[in-house]
Amino acid sequence: MKVLTRLCALAGLAAGFGAFHATALAADLKVGFITSLSGPVSSLGIPYEKGMKAAVAYKSELNGRKIQLVQLDDASDPSTAARNARKMIDEDKVDVIIGTAGSPGALAIAAVARETKTPLISIANANLPGDDGAWMVTLPQPAPLMVSAVVERMKKSGVKTVGYIGFSDAWGDLVYDALKKSAEPAGIQVVSNERYARADSSVTGQVLKIVALKPDAVITGTSGTPGALPYLALAERGYKGQIYGMHALINPDFVRVGGPSVEGLLAPTGPVIVAEQLPDSNPIRKVSMDFRTAYQKANGAPPTDAFSAYSFDAWLLFLDAAARAKGEPGTPAYRVALRDAIVNTKELVGTHSVYNFKPDDRYGSDERSRVIVKLEKGQWKLVP
Repeated sequence: MKVLTRLCALAGLAAGFGAFHATALAADLKVGFITSLSGPVSSLGIPYEKGMKAAVAYKSELNGRKIQLVQLDDASDPSTAARNARKMIDEDKVDVIIGTAGSPGALAIAAVARETKTPLISIANANLPGDDGAWMVTLPQPAPLMVSAVVERMKKSGVKTVGYIGFSDAWGDLVYDALKKSAEPAGIQVVSNERYARADSSVTGQVLKIVALKPDAVITGTSGTPGALPYLALAERGYKGQIYGMHALINPDFVRVGGPSVEGLLAPTGPVIVAEQLPDSNPIRKVSMDFRTAYQKANGAPPTDAFSAYSFDAWLLFLDAAARAKGEPGTPAYRVALRDAIVNTKELVGTHSVYNFKPDDRYGSDERSRVIVKLEKGQWKLVP
């Protein structure tokens, strides 16, 4: 009996050690999230934060592991974004970074991600070629994909000349370059390339030049509330041509600031904005409606912007990749495995797109990720 009792005790200790060992192995996953809660990009950064709250409310565990979210504000400053990323990696030992609200900030984080071999899921439109961008993927649809949809609409409407005004940064360059490549083969002449800084309070001089050229239409390469400035100035000058924008304008603050001057604006965007107007056969509809439910739960109100959904999609991408990645979270080897899983994602249905990534391609979207919408009485309506 004594021998049997001792064997049972040893078996109990072994079982207890096994349970403890399994628990110890189930280390938490850590996600670093950088956004702009202050500064000129905060009109985008705040919706991104709300989208992340929806994502955490949607799912905060994976395969028995809890997911920790580490969040920092970059104050719309690329240098601060880079410092935040380094802090998260060195001190918090995050496995992946999601961020940030502006293209310059995302590019700054990408440099740190490459140096430290940490995967970055960019929720701003940013792209680095070759090895420079080997540790990043970008969720917002690439400018050429979205611009081509706008140019198709322009051609149908008989537009022959178009004026351009955009930010004097990477986003402004991306849109202009895409416009030039799409417009000329469609028989549309781009007659201007005006620029302004995100923090500028007036674009009167630039708009005067555009109006003097009398283009059939005007398109901007801007985002958020600073993106309303050209439309306000065009309205003040009595411009009557068609106005176009990009998907980076789809948020309520832009609509509020732009007011009557942005009525009738045509823009490309992800399907999530008009999810209830999509057919039931569209797989993006269901995920978008799930997002809206999670957003309502987390924020106490329905979503009214395009940006919060990018944060949600970033979370879905992380969850999908983490479920496939092998290794121990918090280690360099796991970050490599997670990056490899991210860049080999196939047919992941999100709110903006069905994502397919390749190791040498930063963007994962195709034609399924875009629709054309028109602003009518403050609401975005799907254009057939």
